[in-house]
Amino acid sequence: MATANHALEAQLDFRFWAQPALAEYCPAQDGFRFVPFGEERTARSQPPRNDGDAEPTRVLIVEDHRVVAEGLAALINDQADMKVVGNVGSLADCVPAAIELNPEVVLLDFRLPDGSGPDAAAAIRSIRPAAKMIFLTREDTEAARFAAVQAGASAFLHKSRAAAEVLATIRDVARGKMLITPRTIATLLTKRRSIEAQLERLTPREKEVLRLMAEGLPSRSIAEEMGISYTTVRTHIRSLGNKLAVHSKLEAIVKARELGLIS
Repeated sequence: MATANHALEAQLDFRFWAQPALAEYCPAQDGFRFVPFGEERTARSQPPRNDGDAEPTRVLIVEDHRVVAEGLAALINDQADMKVVGNVGSLADCVPAAIELNPEVVLLDFRLPDGSGPDAAAAIRSIRPAAKMIFLTREDTEAARFAAVQAGASAFLHKSRAAAEVLATIRDVARGKMLITPRTIATLLTKRRSIEAQLERLTPREKEVLRLMAEGLPSRSIAEEMGISYTTVRTHIRSLGNKLAVHSKLEAIVKARELGLIS
């Protein structure tokens, strides 16, 4: 068993800092540390003492990246007060798993091969309304945050911070704590209204031109992609500049991501 554990740690490139509790999960390609969306917490949630009577929190993982999913499962199953009851990688599989396994907490990747985390959350909550949702994401956009709030998320974890935070978040959420604060929700609603107002000012073609600009296509390639003339594309780009102050590829990428036109 020890050999297997060492092999898993080597595969996932676990690093343990000077403080043992701050184990950091770092896949070789680009390390992950997990933090709750919203205000940073300076005090970490502590695991309850295991008195032998309390049942561990039942956790379902919905994550299509197997290295990440296996790393999370190893991390969670190493705790006395929680356990992974299922590990699936698609929207299609999450509902049967939720029906069969009755999870208390669900960790969901924001993007799945056949849908989205919010779609999965809605499907799971329709049959397991008491289940608490925690989103895992690389995206840090207003659109992603708002979608998480709309889906009833209790927490939003970015894949860039310490693994100890995911454990603290599971414990807090299992106890009924909302880590997306009312102040955060109010801020998101205000920003969302601003985004919707900007989108309403754009025509469908302008949105498509902005999206293709953000993907790096030059004007002539955009014209070919959309089946319109180069002159028309330049007209749309000038209009975008006037409406959104977008004048370069970098500005187009930033604005398209802000408006949810690209991920």
